[in-house]
Amino acid sequence: MSAADIQIQALILVPACAVAAPLLADRLRRRLAVPTVVFEIVLGILIGPDVLGWASVGDFLGALSDFGLAMLMFLAGYEIDFARLRGGPLRRAGAAWLLSLTVALVFGALLNSDPLNGAFTGLVFTTTALGTILPVLRDSGALPTPFGSMTMATGAVGEFGPIIGVAVLLSGNSPTRSAVILGAFAIVAVTAVGLARRPRPAWVGRVMRRTLRTSGQFAVRTLILVLGTMVAAAVRLDLDMLLGAFTAGIVSRLLMAGAAEAEREAVDAKLEAIGFGFLVPVFFVVSGMTFDLESLLHRPGTLLLVPVFLLCFVVVRGLPAALLAPDLPHRDRAALGLYAATALPLVVVITTIEVDDGHLQSSTAAALVGAGLLSVLLLPLLAQRVLGRSAPPEPPADGPRGQAESW
Repeated sequence: MSAADIQIQALILVPACAVAAPLLADRLRRRLAVPTVVFEIVLGILIGPDVLGWASVGDFLGALSDFGLAMLMFLAGYEIDFARLRGGPLRRAGAAWLLSLTVALVFGALLNSDPLNGAFTGLVFTTTALGTILPVLRDSGALPTPFGSMTMATGAVGEFGPIIGVAVLLSGNSPTRSAVILGAFAIVAVTAVGLARRPRPAWVGRVMRRTLRTSGQFAVRTLILVLGTMVAAAVRLDLDMLLGAFTAGIVSRLLMAGAAEAEREAVDAKLEAIGFGFLVPVFFVVSGMTFDLESLLHRPGTLLLVPVFLLCFVVVRGLPAALLAPDLPHRDRAALGLYAATALPLVVVITTIEVDDGHLQSSTAAALVGAGLLSVLLLPLLAQRVLGRSAPPEPPADGPRGQAESW
């Protein structure tokens, strides 16, 4: 079969993997809560060049994967309600992340012969998979509690902080230039937030309601425009698109804050359908297809790095989060540390960027992603056991919001 045929075949196999992933996750749910993203990556590995060789990534699929990455970060920002988390939880979560960042950068520099590349690698250990832990918190009823607020704040900072780190450390700019560029983007972001918080004219609400279930889709198109504008601003300022996409999600949430609950829920469902029904699964399946499985399996030293990196996630990210939550009982602090150390989506994102920029070997990236896969398989389950639950209950009939399970 020619390379062109394999790329065309991928246009069928990638959506097929996206369909199979939630089915597999649902089958295992009663025994073990495995996030859908794990199956998306594993199935991508299976159909990719290193295993069955049924599919490869061409220009079109690569472009769709980039759109999926942007939508993933947009929905991450859209999920976070900073108004609810501000104050003590956000301050403590921020302090814990800064401590994690310091330890991670030093630790990464010591592990790598090139201290700069090691520092880039260390950034991976500061991430938290907020979307992975949200369904567990929501299903167990812990989300409205002080523990839930602290865990949400920890996850929010664990998403936002690494994105800022990517923008600064992986931009190739000097610290001074990076500070100036981030300041310029901050002005753009603050301006966008200010505009989003202003009362909207009555005609905007009328158009949104009239087109909510027609081909006009005014509200959804407006939010996609916000996404494109913020990504363009970030790229224009020589920042990574992740920062623009994440900020666009925050701005879009503020834009929808004044809408009626029924309208907001309808728009949320449409965004989730675009993101988690189409674009985001493409990104994760393609990430699996480009996963360097051969290096991971054929180099014993690389394979041994997987449990080592998993331990690094717990020590570098989880331990500071647990230590800086003194108001929680000991069990809750231990569970918070395990949740904080759960990482995968941003691990895939950051390692992909680092490999493309030549800062990280593909074999090391494979070990990091492997550790991320283990973290989402093991750490939330351990956290539930620490809290006294062996597994999350079955969701209610209407189910949790789509994005939580998809991450």
